[in-house]
Amino acid sequence: MTIQQNTNPLATAPVGKLIAKFAIPAIISMLVSALYNIVDQIFIGQGVGMLGNAATNVAFPVTTICTSIGLLLGIGGASNFNLESGAGEVKKAEEIAANAISSLINSGVIIAVVILVLIKPLLFLFGATDAVYPYAVDYTGITALGIPFLIFTTGGSHLIRADRSPKFSMFCTVVGAIINTILDPIFIFVFGWGIKGAAWATIIGQFVSALLVLFYFVKLKNMKLEMAMFRPRAQYLKMIARLGVAAFINQIAMLIVQIVMNNTLRYYGANSIYGSDIPLACVGVIMKVNMIFMAICIGISQGCQPIWGFNYGAENFERVRKTYKWSVTWCTGIAVVFFVCFQLFPRQIVSIFGTGSEVYFQFAERFFRINLFMTFANGIQPMSSGFFTSIGKAKLGIVTALTRQVLFLLPMLILFPILWGIDGVMYAAPIADFIALVLVVWFAARELKTMRIEQNKITLN
Repeated sequence: MTIQQNTNPLATAPVGKLIAKFAIPAIISMLVSALYNIVDQIFIGQGVGMLGNAATNVAFPVTTICTSIGLLLGIGGASNFNLESGAGEVKKAEEIAANAISSLINSGVIIAVVILVLIKPLLFLFGATDAVYPYAVDYTGITALGIPFLIFTTGGSHLIRADRSPKFSMFCTVVGAIINTILDPIFIFVFGWGIKGAAWATIIGQFVSALLVLFYFVKLKNMKLEMAMFRPRAQYLKMIARLGVAAFINQIAMLIVQIVMNNTLRYYGANSIYGSDIPLACVGVIMKVNMIFMAICIGISQGCQPIWGFNYGAENFERVRKTYKWSVTWCTGIAVVFFVCFQLFPRQIVSIFGTGSEVYFQFAERFFRINLFMTFANGIQPMSSGFFTSIGKAKLGIVTALTRQVLFLLPMLILFPILWGIDGVMYAAPIADFIALVLVVWFAARELKTMRIEQNKITLN
């Protein structure tokens, strides 16, 4: 155990360089994942129009469902792998990783079947209007075929990163996104397939990414996996779920919030000058743009996860504290840059995703500036949620994931529009963001203080 800790770079390399080594590929991977949806949004907006953008917004909960399962198994498996490796339990760590891989494959197939069977009622539940539904069903009916590939890539990339191969983890995602970006304009404009073309481009990219993840686990892995390890074991699945549930709940909470928001916008938009379709299209664009910012902050968290997990398992608490402080600094600096862009250039950003009426751009500008007002501090909450999970504090990770989306934002999305109409939807997010920030800072400060005390005890002994 001591020999492994002393030779593993997670325990010995300079923290700043180590974070850069793991976080930069993770950030690129997250950005590329966001590009799957953003590139579709741009080309659909240019080639199909506002209703196409609204359709991708309505279909996006399907992606959120897939991401939630991928993160549940991927982050849960990776966190346990690093914690057990840091504690010297190498074989147990490998068995957990194998269980996570097999579960990713099985869950992807099951969810794809469920989505295809229930596609019509689900799309109307997600907020589709009669005008938007034909586009949404065309897009979702095709992209559902890629669900097994999406889930396997999402979860598998976390396990590859935990196996100390962050660059290959990044490579898997980047290749798929490049393929998607190349095929999108060809299928939409050259072949004239419209929104169906964007869907086919997406799943082809996802398929190639999944093949690369599979190739890694067959040929390139550092962990030693045997066929018998892939048999699901309740003990390991419980461990995976315990540390992956925070990320899962966060995604499910986002799903619920998005469904409520879409239906609220549809209802209150119909009673405003904007109508139902303009708010759905605008919010779809704005949320995709915000994904770029969130992708960077979550990528920093994911890059730090192996460092936090291994060193916490090895009881090197000062190294854990130092890594967290670095990540807060990075997230905050990036957040300020995005805040300035969102406040000063909302119309220019929305224009990238296609044209619209003056009313469309007026709504988009107001929603951008108000809804994303707390961007300058919004990176700390998702990053800290990953931090709590990485050090085995599953309950804190769950609470952090629930606070912003479910406990604060969801009630406000229901109550505020009753009082202020469609404007209430805009003001709900920044208020929820502020309250969630105060809570997560308090939780993080308490954990860092506890680790400092424990480190002092170890030093004295």
